[in-house]
Amino acid sequence: MTDIAAAAAPPAVVGRSLWGDAWARLKANRAAMFSLYYLAFIGVISVFGPWFVPHQYTTIYADYVRTPPSFSPYPRADMIETALDDAIKRMRVNIKEWKQDGNRIAVTVTSTKPIDERNIRYLDRSDAFDDTKIESKSPDGLELTMTASVRQQYFLFGTDNTGRDLLSRTLMAGRISLAIGLLAGVVAVVIGVVYGAAAGFAGGRVDEVMMRIVDVLYSLPFIFFVIMLVVFFGRNFVLMFLAVGAVLWLDMARIVRGQALSIRRQEYVQAAEAMGVGQRGILLRHVIPNLLGPVVIYMTLLVPQVIILESFLSFLGLGVQEPMTSWGVLISVGAKNIGTANWLLLFPAFFLVSTLFALNFVGDGLRDALDPKDR
Repeated sequence: MTDIAAAAAPPAVVGRSLWGDAWARLKANRAAMFSLYYLAFIGVISVFGPWFVPHQYTTIYADYVRTPPSFSPYPRADMIETALDDAIKRMRVNIKEWKQDGNRIAVTVTSTKPIDERNIRYLDRSDAFDDTKIESKSPDGLELTMTASVRQQYFLFGTDNTGRDLLSRTLMAGRISLAIGLLAGVVAVVIGVVYGAAAGFAGGRVDEVMMRIVDVLYSLPFIFFVIMLVVFFGRNFVLMFLAVGAVLWLDMARIVRGQALSIRRQEYVQAAEAMGVGQRGILLRHVIPNLLGPVVIYMTLLVPQVIILESFLSFLGLGVQEPMTSWGVLISVGAKNIGTANWLLLFPAFFLVSTLFALNFVGDGLRDALDPKDR
């Protein structure tokens, strides 16, 4: 009889933790998951991409200044003659004739004085040619025939005003911008959560004193305060944006303090206290789950705010400096050249805008997944 009752009993229900339930609900949000994967993709290509692209972000190609983006290799047919003329002029000789055979060119030059064979290095220094060889030389040394291979270069995003590859610079800028945003965001959130939660739970005079300190800091000119911190910490961008994060915590402190005051007055918190639940248990089971939503949302909004602030500081000469770059710096340069070289603005702007959209979608998804009222 006991065996029959045991067999008929329904299986035990396995419960899920807060984090397990939040992850399940987040996976059900397609927009948030797609944005999360997109952010992971942007992070991976920003960190590892500069190591695999064919050009370094600091390499200058003098023959390819403000070159439009293209899937076909450079130099094009109409660019070879121009590059050849520039290289020959530096040799201080005259072109008698030249022809192209596949990926190699043959050029015959003349001069009124004997030609120094070492001058062929000017052809190798060109960004369009490589592997220059002397094929023949006249007995009097006034005529020289050389061959060189055409060096093919790919610029998928084009080049900037100084001839640097925009693809490698955009990926490097993503590495800097994301690192700056996350670093300053984490610093601001940690300080703001600790300070705001302490003020909200302490209440009374302690809360009044702590929030008046926040009000005093609010009254200071924000940009002036940041500039002073940057001057104090120096040009090291890690220390600089630790200082920026230490300023941006004021809003987070107000948000967390308001949430903490609201949670203190909830019936379930009072019931937990009446049942003898300790402060640690109330924090873990009631306070933290209700604070996660606003904190995560503010974090996703804080990252783009820091990126924009970094652009402003770089414009003032206090942020990222050459040869390093960031999306904000690239957009600032591209905006000045939108009429003649719009690709300088379009590519970094696409990366920045799409990243900001993805952060917003992830923030909305996390807010819905972590909101205990929707469970």
